[in-house]
Amino acid sequence: MSSAGDLSENVKNSRLIATWLIGGVVVGVSALGIYYSFPLGNWKKLLKLKKNNKPIRVYMDGCFDMMHYGHCNALRQARALGDQLVVGVSRFPSSSSSSSIFFPFWMIMVSALKWVDEVIPDAPYAITEEFMKKLFDEYNIDYIIHGDDPCLLPDGTDAYALAKKAGRYKQIKRTEGVSSTDIVGRMLLCVRERPSSDSQNHSSLQRQFSHGHSQKTEDGGSGSGTRISHFLPTSRRIVQFSNGKGPGPAARIVYIDGAFDLFHAGHVEILRLARGLGDFLLVGIHTDQTVSAKRGVHRPIMNLHERSLSVLACRYVDEVIIGAPLEVSRDMITTFDISLVVHGTVAEDSDFQKEKGNPYEVPISMGIFKVLESPLDITTSTIIRRIVSNHEAYQKRNEKKAESERRYYEQKTHVSGD
Repeated sequence: MSSAGDLSENVKNSRLIATWLIGGVVVGVSALGIYYSFPLGNWKKLLKLKKNNKPIRVYMDGCFDMMHYGHCNALRQARALGDQLVVGVSRFPSSSSSSSIFFPFWMIMVSALKWVDEVIPDAPYAITEEFMKKLFDEYNIDYIIHGDDPCLLPDGTDAYALAKKAGRYKQIKRTEGVSSTDIVGRMLLCVRERPSSDSQNHSSLQRQFSHGHSQKTEDGGSGSGTRISHFLPTSRRIVQFSNGKGPGPAARIVYIDGAFDLFHAGHVEILRLARGLGDFLLVGIHTDQTVSAKRGVHRPIMNLHERSLSVLACRYVDEVIIGAPLEVSRDMITTFDISLVVHGTVAEDSDFQKEKGNPYEVPISMGIFKVLESPLDITTSTIIRRIVSNHEAYQKRNEKKAESERRYYEQKTHVSGD
């Protein structure tokens, strides 16, 4: 006869065996469910990807001659579709002389964006079968990216038809509120000569364009013939562009300020130098009113929020002050724990030290001010003069692009995920 202890032990063993059996059945059923919901071919791909540890590489191209935050946002979205972003920088097919002069500046701009991992210079304007093969085989590109706005070649065909046919095309959302056509239109309108009796209206129109509005869209006027869309700043967009990290406890914080209007290669290079002098680069961006008071009613071309996004997109910038005061005060230096204040030799207001009320008087008195030799002799005025001197060519280009944009806005539908 079995004892009570032996009986209890047998019951325990029986329960343990039953638990194992039930657990085995559950695991088996779960495995079958996963297998049939995720076919063998996909498992092989997943295991192969894990084994090779191959990053997903995406490609996007453009001319980027008038780089703006819309381009930056497009490249940000493209980067989010993969692990590495390769950008092809093209020249305009119909303006090789202009491209030759300014092409190095386009390269500087694209290379300085925080989402760009690699740049291909002189990428073809149209993706041919040969170049697409090169992208796939030599550059290990997995997908070719473009916005939801149509991109047509001179013969009317889709520029990305080959990539779509190969099943290697992905689409992103176009950034609303800005385009190269829009910016060129703002510049051309702002410098257009008008009768002196119309100076008040001219100033008002300039101010509208500085804020991304036009008479055509606001009050039914004829405007400039270029559709000016509205930029609607959101906190989410600022967060998307921001690094989201503050300086470390012992970080050397460098401060530089300015308008940063029509963000260009000159800005990029001085920011690169400034960042090299410390651990954290803080950039102050002046208000529209401050810029207008210093440089005239027609400036800035881009409003404060537009300029802030362009600066935030630069890989050398850690943080921005949106609407920074013109004067760098002792309180501001203490608040942000600034170790060094810098200014470039090439700037719209490079004679600031001769003026009354030097905005850098406090950091100079504290011995923490430094003038940096600007690597490039480019200013916002330089770019505006370039556009104005070639205004006929740009107007023709604008007319073609404006028609394309008009069709896009008439036919556009909501695209999620930006």
